[in-house]
Amino acid sequence: QVQLVESGGGLVQAGGSLRLSCAASGTTNSANAFGWYRQAPGKLRELVAVMSSRGSTNYADSVKGRFTSSRDNAKKTVFLQMNSLKAEDTADYYCKYTDLNTGLEVWGQGTLVTVSS
Repeated sequence: QVQLVESGGGLVQAGGSLRLSCAASGTTNSANAFGWYRQAPGKLRELVAVMSSRGSTNYADSVKGRFTSSRDNAKKTVFLQMNSLKAEDTADYYCKYTDLNTGLEVWGQGTLVTVSS
């Protein structure tokens, strides 16, 4: 059973930076994708970035050039480096694991990012 635990959220001023982490436990498939999503109050959850074990990384237009996703396969941990944060980046941030062979999806519990203007 795969479980995800996010960390790194907090309060930061506009223009600042935060780095989120998502640690996976359990048996993960080598063919996988890790995605970062966010949900602001009153809004739908939206994709921020997704990394595939096949080598591709995609970002939402709203974060391109500011956010960078990376992974440490040995530690089964993915990261989201967020720079030049804006008030509109305020949201709960979630990590999602997808097994690309079976379609299994697992969500983390989320971590709150608050950007003060």
